[in-house]
Amino acid sequence: MTNRLADTLSPYLRAHADNPVEWYPWGEEAFAEAQRRDVPLLISIGYSTCHWCHVMARESFADPATAALMNDGFVAVKVDREEHPEVDGAYMAAASAFTQNLGWPLTVFATPRGRAFYAGTYWPPEARPPMPAFRDVLAAVQEAWTLRRAQAEESADAVTDALARAAESVPSDLPDPAAIAAAAETIAAREDRAFGGYGSAPKFPVATTLRFLQDPLIRQHAPDAAASAQRALTAMAGSALRDEDGGFFRYATQRDWTVPHYERMLTDNAQLLEVALDAGDHGTARGIATFLLATLQRDGGGFGSAQDSESWIDGARSEGGYYLRPVSERAELQPPAVDGKVITGWNGLAIKALARAGVVLDEPSWIDAAAAAAVHVLHVNRDASGALVRASLDGVPSAAVATAADLGLLADGLFALATATGEPSWAMTARGLLDDALEGVGGDPLLTANGIATSPDETDGDLPSDASAVAAASLTAWRLGAGDRYREAAAATVRSLAVRAVEQPFAHGSLLRLAAGLASAPRQVVTVTADPAGALAGAARRTDADVIAVVTPAQAEAFARAGFELFEGKAAFAERAYDCHAFVCRLPVSDPAALSATR
Repeated sequence: MTNRLADTLSPYLRAHADNPVEWYPWGEEAFAEAQRRDVPLLISIGYSTCHWCHVMARESFADPATAALMNDGFVAVKVDREEHPEVDGAYMAAASAFTQNLGWPLTVFATPRGRAFYAGTYWPPEARPPMPAFRDVLAAVQEAWTLRRAQAEESADAVTDALARAAESVPSDLPDPAAIAAAAETIAAREDRAFGGYGSAPKFPVATTLRFLQDPLIRQHAPDAAASAQRALTAMAGSALRDEDGGFFRYATQRDWTVPHYERMLTDNAQLLEVALDAGDHGTARGIATFLLATLQRDGGGFGSAQDSESWIDGARSEGGYYLRPVSERAELQPPAVDGKVITGWNGLAIKALARAGVVLDEPSWIDAAAAAAVHVLHVNRDASGALVRASLDGVPSAAVATAADLGLLADGLFALATATGEPSWAMTARGLLDDALEGVGGDPLLTANGIATSPDETDGDLPSDASAVAAASLTAWRLGAGDRYREAAAATVRSLAVRAVEQPFAHGSLLRLAAGLASAPRQVVTVTADPAGALAGAARRTDADVIAVVTPAQAEAFARAGFELFEGKAAFAERAYDCHAFVCRLPVSDPAALSATR
């Protein structure tokens, strides 16, 4: 049989199209059917490169007897968490009321209106104490719904109300440098001095945390905390977490960075490229960029979301077997599949990282690749009305709406592309996306319509939260001279979450980096030259600054006309570099030696 998933956009959903389970994709049809039959929703959330998602699919979803239990007692909904991050976030938050072992596959049982009353992650086909068999879970939940329905619905309402209350924040003042440095030192106190990184196994790259520790304010006020980030990168780059081709795996199951979980994510690698750039580790940076361009970039320019951990070797599925072979021997093997979904915000991360890397490492082709990805996303990832959507696959846009993080991350990527190329049109497009995000454009309509609490979790995990992503783009816009309202937008976000961030710094790396940026005057270096490859431009690109822009006189004028005040009055004289701190500029210089590399 073929269920309703065969024609969906997601490769993850398509992989379940031949299951005997009568799956529905996330949408109104599934909710309507659950209400018509008056049965619970069984919402199964995963993603295409998730190893345990594959295992549960083989063991349970492909089993006719298990599928019969699912079909008889539930309306089964399959969700790709990469396509619907808000749905995943909402149900992950709800699941935390029922289990501490959160992860994927995530299995949620909900009322016909979508309110969770029980949840768990992977369940095996046969009981493996303390884990019950998945079939026993299905039977127990169906019995509870039939015999104790009022209790189940009361539990669902209590979870919904608790999540709504948890979403409330208490504004505070912006943290000062001492408080921000103390947060960094709290992180550094958990450094594994033997093997690098923080804590014990499993170990993740935690790129959002590393980026915070690399901030100039931390280098000044908490130098050992900043050094711990350098040590972490060095340890990871020299370990089994990094493949021979330069790309990093998702995480290591052992404290010494060995036995990786072999999927490779665009999010991790794009952010680690920036970590490597700021660490001055150009070899690691080049390896990551090569992986992004050779493996994850798709036809048309966009970047796929991830490469699978599993592949076929000698007729059997192997987890990690491909990567355990030397690169020289891989040509004879079929490589692990790449999930070709071009996710809007994740491509923003790649655009920013490659644009920056192309400037720092003098690789114009990388900047061109970033521009190609930007063109692809801006043209393909749109619905019929022209609004940005979450993703596309093979040139077909998803029906899933873009999140606030999508808009913020893409805007920040386009700002980086603008300064890398000198083309103000990228910055103008970025500002428009940012304005949409600040106005609250986006949000999953089905969650809203059914009163399902979206995740109150504004933490920065493997990538910045919605709030941090939009605030980071706002801070960039202000630094480029787009106006004080953008700085105030960033500051308002930091104020609303500052208490939590300082108390729980591991969970708020991106937000704390923003706090550090707001606590320090930005350095902005603008070089106006007719020779972007000349010595003056080269000296500017080697400076330690928050904004580095190399523009022609015409481009400087165009930036100024577009409302980016940093460029005002700088078009009159070519071959001049302007070194500014919070928009107050020193006398322009024409001698490359007069432009200090340090702050």
